[in-house]
Amino acid sequence: MNAKVALIGMPIWSQRMSMIRHLRAARRSLARVPVFTFTVVAMLAVGIGATTAMFSMFHQVLLQRLPVAEPERLVNLGAPGPKWGSTSCGRAGDCEQVFSYPMFRDLEARQTVFAGLAGHRPFQASLAYHDRTLVTAGSLVSGQYFSALGVRPALGRLLGPQDEPQVGESDVVVLSHDYWQDELGADPAVVGQTLRVNGRQLTIVGVAPAGFSGTTLGLKPRLFVPLTLRWIMEPAARNDADNRRSYWIYAFARLAPGVSRGQAAASVNSLYSAILNDVEAPLNSAMPPDVLEQFRHRQVTMEPGERGQSTMASDSGRPLALLLGVAATLLAIVCVNVANLLLARGAARAGELAIRASLGASRRELAAQLLSESLLLAVLGGLASIPVAALVLRAIVALLPVPVANNIVIAVSGAAAAFAACVALGTVVLFGLLPAIQSTRVAPSAVMKGQGSRAVGAQGAARARALLATAQIAFSMALLATSGLFAQSLANIARVNLGMDVDSLVTFSVAPRLSGYEPERADALFDRLERELAEQPGITSVATSRVPLVTDSDSNTRMSIEGNDASPTVDMSSTWNAVSPGLRRTFSIPLLAGRDFTDADVESSAKVAIVNEAFVRKFALGGAAIGKQVSAGSDAHDVTIVGVIADATYSNVKDAPPPQYIVPRHQSPSAAILAFYVRASVPPEQLVGQIQRVVAQIDSTLPLNGLVPMRRVVQGNVYLDRLIAMLSGGFAGLATLLAAIGLYGVLAYGVAQRTRELGLRLALGATAARLRAMVLQQVGLMALAGVPIGLGAALLLGRAARSLLYGLSSSDPWVMAGAVAVLAVVVAAAGYLPARRAAKVAPMEALRYE
Repeated sequence: MNAKVALIGMPIWSQRMSMIRHLRAARRSLARVPVFTFTVVAMLAVGIGATTAMFSMFHQVLLQRLPVAEPERLVNLGAPGPKWGSTSCGRAGDCEQVFSYPMFRDLEARQTVFAGLAGHRPFQASLAYHDRTLVTAGSLVSGQYFSALGVRPALGRLLGPQDEPQVGESDVVVLSHDYWQDELGADPAVVGQTLRVNGRQLTIVGVAPAGFSGTTLGLKPRLFVPLTLRWIMEPAARNDADNRRSYWIYAFARLAPGVSRGQAAASVNSLYSAILNDVEAPLNSAMPPDVLEQFRHRQVTMEPGERGQSTMASDSGRPLALLLGVAATLLAIVCVNVANLLLARGAARAGELAIRASLGASRRELAAQLLSESLLLAVLGGLASIPVAALVLRAIVALLPVPVANNIVIAVSGAAAAFAACVALGTVVLFGLLPAIQSTRVAPSAVMKGQGSRAVGAQGAARARALLATAQIAFSMALLATSGLFAQSLANIARVNLGMDVDSLVTFSVAPRLSGYEPERADALFDRLERELAEQPGITSVATSRVPLVTDSDSNTRMSIEGNDASPTVDMSSTWNAVSPGLRRTFSIPLLAGRDFTDADVESSAKVAIVNEAFVRKFALGGAAIGKQVSAGSDAHDVTIVGVIADATYSNVKDAPPPQYIVPRHQSPSAAILAFYVRASVPPEQLVGQIQRVVAQIDSTLPLNGLVPMRRVVQGNVYLDRLIAMLSGGFAGLATLLAAIGLYGVLAYGVAQRTRELGLRLALGATAARLRAMVLQQVGLMALAGVPIGLGAALLLGRAARSLLYGLSSSDPWVMAGAVAVLAVVVAAAGYLPARRAAKVAPMEALRYE
């Protein structure tokens, strides 16, 4: 029996020993050519590292599942359809997803198909623990939030249904593991202590588990508080706990055991429909009949919830997929280069391989040896790619705005490392196999006769190398054209007329009510800050606004205009803002008609407003805008338009200026947060220090948010465009350089292989110019084949990325022509040196090859 087992095991043992022997031989062989080994490993590290970094970003945003128990059983709930009232939505999803508080509680209490139904909402939190303060993100969560996710506390306990008996009554908080570890030193004694959150003393009852960052991708809350504290945590929010026409809660659920998503949807929609028709439809009788009918037929949607709820995937999915494709193309060029290098090395080893073949080595054994060398190179390249990927990730994060960068994990994850390993292995199979097969086509007799170079460098091998070089040209052409499109798009964005001057401006915001200030005291603080900043040397203007400009923040209202009897279905919306009298002057926005706000426009004076040109156009006010009576959110018509300003960017640089309805800040008091804009004749760095000193003198515990030059805010508003343009440009430049090196190598090797032929041609009367033309003709043929293929690929990529381009088409002829011109110069430069060498072959020296 033992002998039989031994015999069965011998082939496996023999194969294992053979593999070890091949790897040892590969190590010795590569050690003898350190320059070759370093070059191949370096190229693989760059190609695999760049691709791994982009995959890491792609995985974080689009593929990574929540670190909770059985995430595949989670579903995200949505409430699309007419919402006749106010909506508040954000990073967790669009306004089609949110529910009213009463509706959420009805579904929570009556549903029978979920193991847990949870609601949540992000909020801005000002934290004070002992002498440490921090402004950060928090999450309002319902009592079933943690139980529905199936997570366990790292310390203490998590929030439960017992923590929300009534609105505003439960003063408890759960810390995130990161906040507990990074800010509180992982102190186990924090449970039971108090943390001041937005002016409210809350008792710390527990710490969330490590790795858990909530359910909103791109947002890392540092704490979790009961949903019933919403109106305390967000002091500017109206107390609408009983309002069925105020929509602001995001909801998800865990399917009960044995319940499918379809069964859950049918059950919940039966309950939802009854509430809509019996309770909520009578509250919306003012709706137009057709809209009311749509309202009655609304349905709850259920989508897979294993990756949480976020707008980040929809906003960033296409750009990240495109950048991953660009990085993969760079990797393909690297692999083609490596294949060419392996082919050339195989040719140089013709004598060695021929001798081994003549001594009895089979072609299979020779191929196994060469593949072992490729495997070792791939392993080394894969290992070296991990630090390269980390560096690329750091470079990417450096291009992102601070709020976005803070939510990106820079470290290469296990999934990304596994991806790098798979890619490295793939390079062996795809690009090591052809050189191994080609190099083992050795004719020992030909080598012995001194013709080994021609035997190995035969027509098939030459065609393979030319084909690979052509592929490099095609890949480079695709990347150059694509990066050119994004570079031109970014240039077009940079030339956008903002309608205002943002240079020499510094902005910041303060939220005193989150630090416990009462409304009157907060308003007094705003006035004092504005006044004392204006008195500082070098500062020429100070202004404030309720809605911060060019930050993707938005506030809309329905307008009612005297003499305009629009039906309820007509779009009468306008953006809204409340600003100080100095805002227009601070931003140098032209006043076209009427007057600016003054210090006399206070709460007790007649209500006034300023509108922009887009507002005048939308509501057809023409030259009669000044003096027109309007109102926002009602039909009172108690506000007089006193000025018209030029159109200026409001929320997004790439969007046309929307209609703007602007009122004086002192006629809209009690702001929870206010954005400040300071213009000065001193450098921004000096101005930042001045602002910090002034705020500290007034209240040293008041946190400053986003203290940066306004120009940086504008750049951050288009960070995705900048990221795509810079990364695609960098990858394209590197790919073109690698393609030039690869093309040069192919041509130089071809010239070396044809030394005898070229010498004979010169001896028979061929001119040096003729020989140069022969080599350059070879370059031209490869370019003529590769460039059209690359252009076709670029057109397809441009069409897929059409929505990401600004101010140009996906087939812009100037961009395409520029890419062709750049590549033509690179290809010509790569071919010039080999062509020059071919023209300098000495006939007598060439004849010695025989």
